[in-house]
Amino acid sequence: MLETRTAKQIMSQRLVTFRADMDVLEAVRTLIDKRISGAPVLDQLGNLVGMLTERDCLKVALDASYYRESGGKVESFMTTDVIAVNAETPAVEIAQRFANSHLRRLPVTEGGRLIGIISRRDVLRQLEASWQPDANRA
Repeated sequence: MLETRTAKQIMSQRLVTFRADMDVLEAVRTLIDKRISGAPVLDQLGNLVGMLTERDCLKVALDASYYRESGGKVESFMTTDVIAVNAETPAVEIAQRFANSHLRRLPVTEGGRLIGIISRRDVLRQLEASWQPDANRA
């Protein structure tokens, strides 16, 4: 039986975040340097206002490299319709959400504040750890 763990127990707390008013080309460089596919975007008060992903950055990177156009601010390119999970959301529920969507990561919130991020890999690691050989199987 799968041990019920929560988002808070398996999330990553080592967060890379962006500010909505920062230069998007700087954010793209950070995604590349940190080898991550996206990160939460926070406003001046630290509230979650969006997510910036590789997909969001492709057009601005193409425009900057091919057409030599300047980027702009993160807020112009980020996804604002952010789906987040509560810290107490069970890992199984998160796995089902990932399995039925294109999402690769979800911000984890507690009391409305960003406390971490959970990725497909975090959930896979948790599910893999719970696999146990069935002694009754031939």
